Amino acid sequence: MTRIDKIQAMLQDDPSDSFLRYTLAMEYRKLDDSEKSIDLLTVLAYHDEPKYVAAFFMAAQQLVEMERIEEARAFLRDGIEEARSQKNDHAAAEMSELLSEIGK
Repeated sequence: MTRIDKIQAMLQDDPSDSFLRYTLAMEYRKLDDSEKSIDLLTVLAYHDEPKYVAAFFMAAQQLVEMERIEEARAFLRDGIEEARSQKNDHAAAEMSELLSEIGK
């Protein structure tokens, strides 16, 4: 049984577990399936309540690696706003740094 299989089995018990879904997205990233990873992160970032702040940053990083800079910027801007609304200054700072690296 792969790590992905194990995570998916755990998600059957609690499909709304944001941390497990984030972990699943990171496993897909390790397997170089960035599209699947970004799809999962998009749901966490934009459709979960509360929004999963780390998903914005991880999706943006992958998009930068794929040279999809405009999409990365959108994730970062939205992520910074969400991090600030959740009073997560550390995440906002990390995303701001990446945004300045790739240009606003």
